[in-house]
Amino acid sequence: MKFGVVIFPGSNCDHDLISVLEDVSGEKVEQLWHKDTDLKGVDFVWIPGGFSFGDYLRSGSIAKLSPIMNAVVDHANKGGYVMGICNGFQILCESGLLEGALLRNNNQLFVCENVFLKTGTTETAVTSSYKQDEVIKIPIAHAEGRYYADEDTVKRLVDNDQVLFYYSDEKGNVSNETNPNGSLQNIAGITNEKRNVFGMMPHPERAASQKLFNTDGRRMFEGLLRESGVTI
Repeated sequence: MKFGVVIFPGSNCDHDLISVLEDVSGEKVEQLWHKDTDLKGVDFVWIPGGFSFGDYLRSGSIAKLSPIMNAVVDHANKGGYVMGICNGFQILCESGLLEGALLRNNNQLFVCENVFLKTGTTETAVTSSYKQDEVIKIPIAHAEGRYYADEDTVKRLVDNDQVLFYYSDEKGNVSNETNPNGSLQNIAGITNEKRNVFGMMPHPERAASQKLFNTDGRRMFEGLLRESGVTI
C-alpha cells in the first residue's frame, strides 16, 4: 500500500505523520503539495493536522479549494482510502467527503491533552486492530473540535456504526464529563457510508512510539497495513 500525505501552508503535523507511516510500512511516503493536481499513484491519502492557511475564515474552508482536493475527492469517490486527522478532519467535512462540521470548542479554548477514546466500530480499515468498546489513550490539540451535525445525521451515523471513536474515561464511560469539546454524542471520529473515508480529531501519530510511552495510535497504522495484506 502506497501512502501519500497532503501538505498545505500551515500544516504542522505532516512530518510526524510521514515519520510514523514510513516507520510502520518501511516504504517512502509521497509528499503531496496542495498545488499538485494528481496523487502520484498513492493508494491511501492522509490529510494531517495543523492550521491550513492559518485557519482564516473557518478551519478547512480555504484548504478545500486547493487544486489537490479535486484529486482527493475523485480518489474517494472511486473508493480510494482517505483519512483526515484534526485539521484534516475539518477539511474533509468542508469538502463534503464526511458529514457534519467541526465547531469552536464549547469552552472557547484551545485544548491540548491526552484523552481516552472508546472504540465505536471495528468494521473499518483504521479500527480493525482494536476490539469493540476498547479504550485507548490518544492526544488532542484543537480549538475547533466540537463535532456537530443535525439530529437525523447523528442518529444515522450511530445507527449505521459509522462512529470510529467516542470520547470516554479510562473505563469506557461516555458522558458530558468525559467530553473535552462539546461534540454531539461525544463523537471523536467518523467514517462515511462506504467506509473508505475517515476523520478524527485526536492524533494517533502522536501515540505511536515507545519514546512517547504510548503506542495506542501505532496499532491503527499497523492494522490497516494488515488489512491490505502487508505482513508487519
